Amino acid sequence: MTGLTLTGRGLGIQDLAMAAMGTGQILLDQSALAHMRKTRSLIDLVIAEGRPVYGVTTGLGSRATEALNADTLAQFSILTLRGRAQAVGPKESRENIRAAMIVRANTLLLGHIGARSEIAQHIAACLNANITPVVGQIGSIGVADLVLNATMGLALIGEGEMSDPQGTIGPSADVMLAHHIEPLDLGPRDGLAMANSTSAVAGASALAIDAARLAFEAAQTAAAMSLEGFRANLGPLEHRTLAVKPLPGQMAAGEDLRKRLVGSLLLQPGHARRLQDPLSLRNIPQIHGTLSSALSTAIEVAEIEMNGVSDNPIAFLETQEIISCGAYFTSELTNAIEGLNRAFVHLTVAQLARISKLLNPVFSDLTTFLTQRNSGSNGFAPLMKSAEALVSELLHAAQPVPIWPSINANGVEDCVAGSPTAVRALAKIVDYSMLLTAIELIVSCQAVDLREIKPALGPFLTDVYAQIRVMSATLDEDRPLASEVARIAETIKCSKLPTPTIL
Repeated sequence: MTGLTLTGRGLGIQDLAMAAMGTGQILLDQSALAHMRKTRSLIDLVIAEGRPVYGVTTGLGSRATEALNADTLAQFSILTLRGRAQAVGPKESRENIRAAMIVRANTLLLGHIGARSEIAQHIAACLNANITPVVGQIGSIGVADLVLNATMGLALIGEGEMSDPQGTIGPSADVMLAHHIEPLDLGPRDGLAMANSTSAVAGASALAIDAARLAFEAAQTAAAMSLEGFRANLGPLEHRTLAVKPLPGQMAAGEDLRKRLVGSLLLQPGHARRLQDPLSLRNIPQIHGTLSSALSTAIEVAEIEMNGVSDNPIAFLETQEIISCGAYFTSELTNAIEGLNRAFVHLTVAQLARISKLLNPVFSDLTTFLTQRNSGSNGFAPLMKSAEALVSELLHAAQPVPIWPSINANGVEDCVAGSPTAVRALAKIVDYSMLLTAIELIVSCQAVDLREIKPALGPFLTDVYAQIRVMSATLDEDRPLASEVARIAETIKCSKLPTPTIL
């Protein structure tokens, strides 16, 4: 990726993920910058008139009724960042911070915020120099990412810390000057514009959802390979079978599975071993379809968040109004992410069941634990414990985010949304899912070997099989498999596992 042009609209999750993880140039649409400058004139007007506007000519939170005098107004933007730059805990990843910066630059361009255009340009300059504010992970409850964004904003004005392209951390003013960037000067409204938005959780959610997309694609491939290794009945995958109850998720998952199995001998009559298979094989379209639907919903909600105004107040240039609102509240994003988290529970429990069926000769008609015949090996039995442990960790991470009446701002800010917690859980869940999928791929490829059906695979799964075998050879005798599982999981994470289509 060489460049991404931000306009305020149309920023997609995959484009954001590529830009956040890479070093390509971030470009700002010139007409959007011009619109920002026009809207800024409205802020100047209300300041000149002394009109009460939240966070512009008044205090914040429980002090929203207090008017700011001229001397306070001059320093209020800086004080807004200094007072709220309280992020704690482990350092947030470079990718998540870059994603937050890109989202913020994008939403500033919508022109409803009233910030100066120099802020978006400064953010883009730091992104293009590949220098990144240092921000703790903890501080947002999903009612704007005030604390996280203020910590990031403080670095952008030269009072926090930044990391350079090599990852070395230093005073942000020094890091910026070393890359020929002057620390940002703030005017009225600018400090609140840098702090009071959902850019941090929007960026992090986009990256987690994009990783979830890759995890789902790999799980589809692993399921198809398990169907082959088990010699399952593919009747439940037929379009006409699914169409009797055409739920969108199961229809999409079924169509994609059929693409992965094109050319398989298993599609021909007489090659399935059983009339009906266990549910973890028979109900793959329904189980995976649940995740497909949840993923679609999460993408839709996150992309609206990435391309929408999440500020308070909001400026309307056409009517010369500045209106207080609740655009910073992210409960809908929380629900979308939690739906995705729970859908992974259904998927991974079924994966665990499929692996167990392949290892059990009663169901598979293969050797116990898929060992080589006349071998003293214990096969994949020990790895099954790791698979169960992964599912246990995943189930714990997928528990609902607690929601309670907040006591912030002396009771003015009395609700929470919890979306950052849900997003961090999704990131963990995706990592666990990729490891479990790596195990299913290794086990199902072993079943293919023991059945001696590799020539019966279709072209797509033949390619997948070959790639897995480069990373993990057929198990002939006991050996540690953890590094092979990790290598396959990293291949999934880096989008290097073959896919017949983008879901």
